[in-house]
Amino acid sequence: MKLYCKVVALALCLALLLLLYLFVGSDADEPPLKAAAGGSRPARASSSSGPGGDFAAGRFRPVQAAEEREEEEEAAAAQAQVSKREPRLHRKTGRRGAARGKFANVRRPKDQKHSAAPLSSPQWMHLAVVACGDRLEETLVMLKSAVLFSYRKLKFHIFAEDSLKPEFERKLQEWPPSYTKKFEYNVYPIAFSVGNAQEWKKLFKPCAAQRLFLPTILKDVDSLLYVDTDVLFLRPIDDIWGFLRAFNSTQLAAMAPEHEIPKIGWYSRFARHPYYGVTGVNSGVMLMNLTRIRNAQFKNSMIPTGLTWEEMLYPLYQKYKNYITWGDQDLLNIIFYFNPECLYLFPCQWNYRPDHCMYGSNCKGAEEEGVSILHGNRGVYHDDKQPTFKALYEVIRDFPFEDNLFQSMYYPLQSKFLDTVHTLCGRIPQVFLKQIERTMKKVYESRVIVNVGANFRL
Repeated sequence: MKLYCKVVALALCLALLLLLYLFVGSDADEPPLKAAAGGSRPARASSSSGPGGDFAAGRFRPVQAAEEREEEEEAAAAQAQVSKREPRLHRKTGRRGAARGKFANVRRPKDQKHSAAPLSSPQWMHLAVVACGDRLEETLVMLKSAVLFSYRKLKFHIFAEDSLKPEFERKLQEWPPSYTKKFEYNVYPIAFSVGNAQEWKKLFKPCAAQRLFLPTILKDVDSLLYVDTDVLFLRPIDDIWGFLRAFNSTQLAAMAPEHEIPKIGWYSRFARHPYYGVTGVNSGVMLMNLTRIRNAQFKNSMIPTGLTWEEMLYPLYQKYKNYITWGDQDLLNIIFYFNPECLYLFPCQWNYRPDHCMYGSNCKGAEEEGVSILHGNRGVYHDDKQPTFKALYEVIRDFPFEDNLFQSMYYPLQSKFLDTVHTLCGRIPQVFLKQIERTMKKVYESRVIVNVGANFRL
């Protein structure tokens, strides 16, 4: 009997233990959150939701716990600091996986990249110029204006007569190291790959036709800014270089109109050949995607099929040589007359010439933003017909590299402008001063304020 009672008691104990296991043990082993169906919360965004999940699509779940809502607000704030172009990673399921997925794409400051699309070379900007005859000093002043204000490094492609090469090398090596480290240069001989070299050399001004052959000579350069020797940069080249991003799929070069008013424009009144648009274009400042130019087939007036740039140049010259006045610029106008979809137009402040003010101000962009690039054609840097242009040329030419920009350039320029008010161009000094003043402030901030602040923190 006693044995029977012990067996019954043992059975009852086992039964109680089993009941405790069924009601307590199974819940203790259950994960706190389930990502699969059956949990009280909807699952986090999975890989099938695509990059960014519900946030990227702008959809929010109808029921959210307060804790989860706070996490998502934090994630949204963090995502606002990340480049919009950067895709978000897929989130993992579960609390820890979801939280990690939200912040997986946040970059630390040292990892952040420039938001702009990269150009052909992320480091170098390429600038080309052609100098012959007495254009040595003018070319050096142009290069000086480029180096003074630009941020990224420059590669100068200087095409010059053999007699000028040693002078260029000597003068450029005299510049202080703080500036020579900002650029590299090559001096090339004058060369024409097709046609009669003597004919090309005599076209308009000495060697000016050389610019037509830049795509075929500089085969390793993707993009290039060509300027005449009588150009001055009043703001960083970085800014005009940025127009390459504005090209659409067919555009391969950019120039400014020859004039803003057809009634007083040269092409609209006198041209005996086709020209681009209403007033033609001026080739003194020309931004080029050389890769696209080399690969393009150009429509023309000679054969029904397209021709490459190199194939087209000499036959085009032979056809129109008795009708052109401004040499290579006229040929460029003819090319883009037949291929208007290939050209991007700059606003006039990027190629500002005496024509924009000597008959009265007619460049609205310069009135609003100031002159970005000054083009002193008509020889105005070297005579007294347009003293405003001459004043800008002289203050940049005479500026000592290591001096303060405001003290040694801007204030002398203001003083010189007082002597130009008798001319129409001199009556609008703000047009010439607005952009260069803004540029000088930026240069001052980058070279002085930033450096002093960094040293102070150290």
